[in-house]
Amino acid sequence: MMSASCSLTEIQRRIDEVRRFLSVTISIANAHTVEFYTHDVWKRFMAVSPEEVLSTVSSCSDQQRAPQHKEREPSETTFGFCRDTNRLVDAQELLRAAWAHSLPGLGVCMSRDELLQALRENRGHTGAELEPDEFMNSKKSHEVQSMSEVVARLADCCGVKQVIDVGSGKGYLSSFLSLQYGLRVYGIDSSSTNTLGAQERNRKLKKFSRVYQKQSRAVRARGESACSPREESVEIKPRINGGDDVLYSGRAGVSQEEEEKVLMGLSDVDLAAEEDPEPETDQLFLSALSVDAIQTTSPRVPPGQLTAEERERRKRENLERKAQNRTEGAGAVFSPLTSYVTAETELRELIDELEDAIVVGLHTCGDLAPSTLRMFVAKAELAAVCSVGCCYHLLSEEFDPAGQECVPRGVCGFPLSQYLRDQAWFCGRNARMSACLALERVALGQGIQMESLFYRAVLHVILRDHYSAFKSEKRVGNVYSKAKSFVDYVRRALRRLELDESQLSDGDIQEYHDTYRLRMDEMHAFNMLKVALAPCIEGLILLDRLCYLKEQEDLSFSALVQLFDPLLSPRCYAVVGLKSNEDGT
Repeated sequence: MMSASCSLTEIQRRIDEVRRFLSVTISIANAHTVEFYTHDVWKRFMAVSPEEVLSTVSSCSDQQRAPQHKEREPSETTFGFCRDTNRLVDAQELLRAAWAHSLPGLGVCMSRDELLQALRENRGHTGAELEPDEFMNSKKSHEVQSMSEVVARLADCCGVKQVIDVGSGKGYLSSFLSLQYGLRVYGIDSSSTNTLGAQERNRKLKKFSRVYQKQSRAVRARGESACSPREESVEIKPRINGGDDVLYSGRAGVSQEEEEKVLMGLSDVDLAAEEDPEPETDQLFLSALSVDAIQTTSPRVPPGQLTAEERERRKRENLERKAQNRTEGAGAVFSPLTSYVTAETELRELIDELEDAIVVGLHTCGDLAPSTLRMFVAKAELAAVCSVGCCYHLLSEEFDPAGQECVPRGVCGFPLSQYLRDQAWFCGRNARMSACLALERVALGQGIQMESLFYRAVLHVILRDHYSAFKSEKRVGNVYSKAKSFVDYVRRALRRLELDESQLSDGDIQEYHDTYRLRMDEMHAFNMLKVALAPCIEGLILLDRLCYLKEQEDLSFSALVQLFDPLLSPRCYAVVGLKSNEDGT
């Protein structure tokens, strides 16, 4: 069997390195962009000009290599910050240190090819030869192909035929694993929405799937296809709108509007939202599946909040679905189950036919990713895990000094390892939101629209000066996209906040714009530093998860693996673990 890529001691040492770096720099990531001018954030943190920072960022974007630190007196700075004033005096030193404390700079990750090579001795798969790019957008196709091969190899290595897909969503990964590799997949998901729109979409997809299955049977009856439904090669030519507009869509990535919200530190941003439905994509994908693979799901509600009637209804539906799957045998592509799962969930109560299995999760949001790892450790029937998390801003933190992120029964998503828990480490919500940003994309010029951030920050100054309203229960929302000018933006925002806009003339509003426009480069430079720190914060979160696995005694292998191209899928790292066999291998 494989040896672990890094020892527990090595991972703990890397955690200490990143923690030391962030203890000096994380205050930048935790600063609110909305409060940039009202709190004079630039002056508070910076002793260099914004032009110097932007120039350094531009020059360093071409030099993503091992840092070459300049010689300097040890007492002068720490990671570019003056030790006396705690303000940044050397942007180049900060950016080099940021790269050195990211996962690529630390050198703790395996590549996908390295993992597959280590598992190659047990290679083998069965099933239809599908091309997922024929029924998914390019991003989802890349993710499903890359991850499914790894999962199939893990299954071969462990000698199992069952997979539990936690947070399976629309079932892309589950269905591909079953069709391509002949694995029995149980997709467990609790929907985050119960809108009529979602139910209507599933109804239409179900109807479309029936039509396709009927057409397929007619084709086979004419002798034009001799393949069984499970072996049939699907050749569908999609009508999907162009490449660039869907390249970065999806819950694992972050849209431009969402990136702006992340930088603002707004609490109403939902990066966990499921990707925008594309009817053509959904139809093309689901046409390859059994009708029974499409189910209307219930809203995501913790078990403790469900009524007795609702618990009984869900149990009855799951039992009926399992009975139907047994009756239809191979006709069901995978078994979707509706349940809210934690490490305490008894899987055999959900899945009667459960044998030894692998648990996987593709872009499981917030606390669901660490819960998947806890489940893997706690359940003897789970032989391996492959977990790709996302939406770090939705993680709950155990050591929140304000006590705002406490969760029932004290089970938090971060930190997960005992090592980091012993140090009572706390990131902060804004820092975790910053970790969702995509450095690689920004480095290629896919930057943030600074004007909308600028508008919102200047609006905050107006609210302070004229309305004594630093905070409001109401949200400004996406006013920028509808505004024709800054004056129009402010008036729309004031109406949204139900404030008296007659207090300000157009001239008064424009004067604020003109005054702060001279300082817009400060905001641009500061947010670029936030983006540079994002991989370090993400790295600490993922190292904590890897450390948790390495703290377990019955694992034969655990590693961080880069599964995806970060330009296509910014949340590209998987936590992989395998338990020891009875013979100790």
